[in-house]
Amino acid sequence: MAELNSIIPSISYKDHDSTGDSSAHICPRGGCFKLEVHDWLKDLPAAGTQTDLAEIRFKSTRKGFYKNVNNLKLAAGDIVAVEASPGHDIGIITLTGPLVLEQIKKYHPKNHTEEYKKIYRKANESDIIKWREAISREKELLVRTREIIEQLGLQMKLGDVEFQGDKTKAIFYYIADERVDFRELIKIMAEQFKIRIEMRQIGARQEAGRIGGVGPCGREICCTTWLTGFVSVSTGAARYQDLSMNPQKLAGQCSKLKCCLNYEVQHYYDLIKKFPDTSKPIETLDGLAFHKKTDILKRTMWYSFDKNSMANMIPLSVDQVTELYRMNSEGKKPATLKPDQKPVREVVLDYQNSAGKESVTRFDKQKKRRRKK
Repeated sequence: MAELNSIIPSISYKDHDSTGDSSAHICPRGGCFKLEVHDWLKDLPAAGTQTDLAEIRFKSTRKGFYKNVNNLKLAAGDIVAVEASPGHDIGIITLTGPLVLEQIKKYHPKNHTEEYKKIYRKANESDIIKWREAISREKELLVRTREIIEQLGLQMKLGDVEFQGDKTKAIFYYIADERVDFRELIKIMAEQFKIRIEMRQIGARQEAGRIGGVGPCGREICCTTWLTGFVSVSTGAARYQDLSMNPQKLAGQCSKLKCCLNYEVQHYYDLIKKFPDTSKPIETLDGLAFHKKTDILKRTMWYSFDKNSMANMIPLSVDQVTELYRMNSEGKKPATLKPDQKPVREVVLDYQNSAGKESVTRFDKQKKRRRKK
């Protein structure tokens, strides 16, 4: 693989095996970290169910599982030629060994009966050169196809183009709200590009995963790094967590509701079951107190005697509110609402603050006075 560095020197990286040897491998499209996996069994003796399957990564988030029919010695980072329809494709090994079976369960929760395609060989120099030539054409085809789509007036958005490693076929990923008749589009593309065309429709979340980005949390978006299964996210998830119903804050980079709204909603749902029903106001001798907001994690509920205002809210614990509603159900009314007075723990500092006690000029050198002659 050493000669490959001379072909693509700017995008190679070192992958060290357990023996200390290193071989140059390649991340051809500007990043090796989309849906990255870690083989935590790599340095351990062979154990568990062994398999001849390998996980292979292609452009962005596209991955597949292939069978090592020729018993090649493969490791993560190796570039291989694999079976495609038609021809062959070029990909990078991301995982081998028993963990591949766990990955298959992750991608295919139900019984996976599909016949796996074959790994032909490790990519040679001519394979890599042809692969690079194919990749270099992707941006050109993307721009030109968008121009054709605009000319034909098709209601679709072309997001990405992925060439097959043998330069005979390209996949065009697009988004469309309705069914699109692109027969004329494919005809024009086939005449101009001289390749096989595959149009593949994806969703907004899948497009965001292919493009990548950083979320408001400061981390890479989940659909780029680890999330593979997309489930529907409803506004109810935000309501249960008492979040602001601001569409700009709730939407992710795909303009859909953030997937992470679902991560903690079950915990909030379990907690809120223990909260009293707030559909009715609390009756007191001072009047009716209306529920305004709830902090689920702090188990605090705020009430106000003004139905149409958030002013002068009184914080009450969940236990207090439950007791007040119990009194109301028995026909009793408390005199008024007393805020929950939690004891304030005095903080004892383990250091002394000496700011202002010392002169800031104490280390300045004294100017010597000159003696008069």
